[in-house]
Amino acid sequence: MKNILATFLTILMLLPVSAIGEILTVTHTVKQTFGGAQSPDDARISGMAKAKREALEKAGTYIESLTVVKNYKVEKDEILALTAGVLKAEVISQKNYASEDAFGIEIVVNVVVDTSVLEERVKKLLQDRTHLTQLKDTQKREKELLLRVAQLEDENRKLSAEKQSMQKLKKEFQQASQGLTAVDWMKKADALWDGKKIADQKKAIEYLNNALKLEPNDSMIYNNRGLVYANLGQHQRAIEDYNEAIRLNPDDAVAYYNRGNSYGRDLGQHQRAIEDYNEAIRLNSDDADAHINRGAAYSNLGQYQTAIDDYSNALRLKPNDAAFYNERGQAYADLGQYQRAIEDYNEAIRLKPDDAEAYGNRGRAYNNIGQSQRAIADCNQAIHLKPNDALAYYSRGFAYYKLNQYKRAIEDWNETIRLKPDYAKAYSVRGAGYLNQGNKKLGCRDAQKACELGNCEVLEWAKGKGLCR
Repeated sequence: MKNILATFLTILMLLPVSAIGEILTVTHTVKQTFGGAQSPDDARISGMAKAKREALEKAGTYIESLTVVKNYKVEKDEILALTAGVLKAEVISQKNYASEDAFGIEIVVNVVVDTSVLEERVKKLLQDRTHLTQLKDTQKREKELLLRVAQLEDENRKLSAEKQSMQKLKKEFQQASQGLTAVDWMKKADALWDGKKIADQKKAIEYLNNALKLEPNDSMIYNNRGLVYANLGQHQRAIEDYNEAIRLNPDDAVAYYNRGNSYGRDLGQHQRAIEDYNEAIRLNSDDADAHINRGAAYSNLGQYQTAIDDYSNALRLKPNDAAFYNERGQAYADLGQYQRAIEDYNEAIRLKPDDAEAYGNRGRAYNNIGQSQRAIADCNQAIHLKPNDALAYYSRGFAYYKLNQYKRAIEDWNETIRLKPDYAKAYSVRGAGYLNQGNKKLGCRDAQKACELGNCEVLEWAKGKGLCR
């Protein structure tokens, strides 16, 4: 018998005649033979998985060449996951065939690449590290199962030649096929993610439930379903799934990380989040995201120096991540170390020149050291990049206020309040601005509103001066 997985790969067309604009098509064909302990169904399942995977690997050359991928310095092992997240491999034909010494199934797969939207889709996925990790784990599981199938096919050939019993091997083929089918359900759930949201949560849960029926002891499926529940805002159900993932696999660093996110980011239970991040880092000390999220939990508890230590560890692991510099800069600012904060914001902007948050943060730091003109310049840039950034308007208004330009300050705070109607600080400073203009009616009204929202500083000052009653 010839090689059980005789495969030929062809790119039929890179710029097909039927293509419009920047549409490219990768066509991939796999010939999968079967016999002995491997049934036609088992061969079809593994052949389809192999054909789709190899087609995406070929299409991955387009992904790898993108500027955004080079800028993000994507690891080699992330390319396939990234490709699977933005492109779809579809079976366009499957048919049985017979040769002199084997029966088999021929499977043809297409991957259509629309280069006009590819870069934007990749950028969106790169900004969602949780989903990208999910895709990587799914691809890893599929690879393990396909390697297992290849081993079983080697055994199948030997047993066929020796005419030995194949009952045990038959069962193992079925188990591998069951695993690959579960992976396919997971991929269908993965495909429903759109940025950091899920297009159809109900379908995603249904697909993952189907996967769990096939593989009830797979911790990864519980992890993935937990992410869907978290996306739905059902945080307790998400935690229950992460608990089950950890019960099935106590060394599952991802489950601890995800549960930490639910406790900290979603429920505000920062100490419990830290305990889970501790475990995730113990199991995988090179997980930069676990360090950065633990740092955020420490920051939320007011432990800024400990947070900085975590942010620094994250930067050691990922020195080109602008968001990490932003986080550490904020911790320095919270400690009143504004110059060090500015240095980190400088680096964030160098790495990501269109980072509105970094400009806004740096503008606030300049405000705090009395450099109002620099603060205004940074806030202008933040607003240019993100026109609905309420905090940038607030900070620019504060800078104008410091320059005694009360009218311009009030205009910015008007915009802040329009964008964020419950922002107590904006009412407070606008009230002070009105009072400095001699407008007691509007100033006292704003000071009272700020106090109702929890900031009574200006109202108490104004009452002390006899400006407000």
